[in-house]
Amino acid sequence: MECRGCDVRYDVIVVGAGSAGAVIAARLSEDPGRSVLLIEAGPDYPSLEALPYKLRHGLITAADAMPSDHTWGMTGRYTPTAEVALVPRGKVTGGSSAVNGEMFLRGIPEDFDGWAAAGNPAWSWEEVLPFFCKLERDVDVRAPYHGTDGPIPIRRWPRDEWLPPQDAFFEACREEGFEESPDHNAPDASGVGPLPTNNLDGDRQSTNVGYLNPARSRPNLTIQPECQVERIVLEGKRATGVVVRIGGEVRTFEADEIVLSSGAVGSPHLLMLSGIGPAEQLRAAGIPVLLDLPGVGQNLRDHPGVNTVWRPHPDHLMDPDAPRIQAILRYTARGSSLRNDMQIVMISFTAGRVDRGGDGRTPFGIAMRSVLNLAVGQGEIRLDPANPGGNPIIDFRLLEDAFDRSRLREALRLCVRLGGHPAFNGILGERVAPTDADFVSDEALDAWLLREVTHTHHLSGTCKMGPASDSTAVVDQEGRVHGLEGLRVADAALMPDCIRANTNATCMMIGERIADLMVRER
Repeated sequence: MECRGCDVRYDVIVVGAGSAGAVIAARLSEDPGRSVLLIEAGPDYPSLEALPYKLRHGLITAADAMPSDHTWGMTGRYTPTAEVALVPRGKVTGGSSAVNGEMFLRGIPEDFDGWAAAGNPAWSWEEVLPFFCKLERDVDVRAPYHGTDGPIPIRRWPRDEWLPPQDAFFEACREEGFEESPDHNAPDASGVGPLPTNNLDGDRQSTNVGYLNPARSRPNLTIQPECQVERIVLEGKRATGVVVRIGGEVRTFEADEIVLSSGAVGSPHLLMLSGIGPAEQLRAAGIPVLLDLPGVGQNLRDHPGVNTVWRPHPDHLMDPDAPRIQAILRYTARGSSLRNDMQIVMISFTAGRVDRGGDGRTPFGIAMRSVLNLAVGQGEIRLDPANPGGNPIIDFRLLEDAFDRSRLREALRLCVRLGGHPAFNGILGERVAPTDADFVSDEALDAWLLREVTHTHHLSGTCKMGPASDSTAVVDQEGRVHGLEGLRVADAALMPDCIRANTNATCMMIGERIADLMVRER
C-alpha cells in the first residue's frame, strides 16, 4: 500500500493507535506547529459507518469481537495447571478500546495516591482527576468529578431496561447487605449498581471514534495503518526513529521524540527487540544489548477472574443480541485492608470460551464473574528465543499468592449464596461450575481455581513507572525511558500496579496525562 509521508521527519511518532496512543496523537496534533505520525499495525476505519459490525456494536456482541482478525493472536499461560489460552489484544485503530467489553470504570483514588507515594507525584488522584473529566461526557451523572463535554460518552443502563438476571442480582446483593451504588465512578463508590459503559445507542465509543475521527482533517496528523514497527533506532543514548515494515517494504521514520503506546505486551516487546531490556534475556535471543534495563517485561499485572455458572431455568429464555452485563458489585474482601479489591459482574448469558469450542453467541449458561482487583502476584513477558520477532511469551503466574486464592474462594462462595436468592427463581437452573465437589474443602476449591482462572484483559505494569532509584522502574513519571532521551512509554505498561477497576478508562486518562505533560514541556 502507499506510505503517506514516508520521507518526512516528524516532531513526534506515536507507535500504536490504541487506548492511549490515539489520545496522545489527537491531543498533540491540536498544535498546528507540531507534526505527528501515528503508526498502527492493524487496519484503520475512518468513520463510524466504516466499522465492521462486531467492532461497532461491541456491547451487544463482545464475545464475537474476541478473538478476531482485529487481534494479535497471542496466547499465554495463567497457571502451571491451566491450559494455554488466548490473550486478545486489539490490532486496529482504537486498539483494545475497539475490541473490549466497554466496562468504563475508573481506578479508585487510593490507586493513584499509591502511584504518587511510590515516587510519581504527578499521578496522585488530585492530579489525574481533571484528565478523567477531560476525556468523558457522562450523559447520566452531573457532579464535580465528572466531565460533560469530553470525546468519550459514558452511560449506564436504566433499571427499567435491565434484564431479569441483572434485577435479581441487584436484589440479592442488597439483601446480602451491600449498599446501592448508583455511580460506580464516584470517588467513594462501593456496592452494587449499574455499570458505566462507553457505548452510546449501541455504538462502541473507542478512541478511534472519539479522538481520531474528529482529528483526521488536520494536515499535521498522519495516520499510517497496517504498518509494523520492527525496532527503535538509537544513536548513542537517544531515540531518533523507528524501522517499519509496510507490506514488503522496510522504511525508517525519524522524529524528535518517539512515544510507545503499543500496550502492556507490545511496548516492552518492542523495547526488547530494540536492545533495551534485561541483558541476559536479550543475549539469549541474539539481540545486541544497547541498554540493560531489567524491569522491561517484568511486573506483569492483571485481574484474575473465574465464573460461577448455572444452566438457565427451562422457562428462562436468553437472547444473544441482548446486553450481557448491566450491573456490577464492588466490595472489599473479608479481612482485606484494600478497599474495593473485589468485583462481581452479573452476566446474563455466557457462550463459553471460544478457545474451548464456544462460538461466542450460542448461550450456554448464566454466570457471575468474580474478579480480584488488586492481586499480589505478578508475572512477566519474555522474548521467545526461537522467534524473538513473533509474539512474546506471556506468563501470568496468577494465584501464586495465598491471599489472592483466599479472596477468590470467598467470592465464589458469595456467588453461590447470591444465586440461591429467591429473586433468581425461574432464572437459574442447576449450577454447573464450580460443582459441589469443588466446594468440599479449600484445597479442592484451590485446585479448581488454578485450573479455571483466567486473566480479564487488563494487562499492565510491564514498563513500570518510578524514580531512577527504583531498579525495577523502566520509565519516570513523565513516561521517559530511564537512561535514554527522546523515548517514552505511554499506556497500561507504565502502571506501577493494576488499578482496582477495568483498565480502559485509565488508559485513556494516561494518554491525556502524558499528552498534557508533553504540551507543557514544549
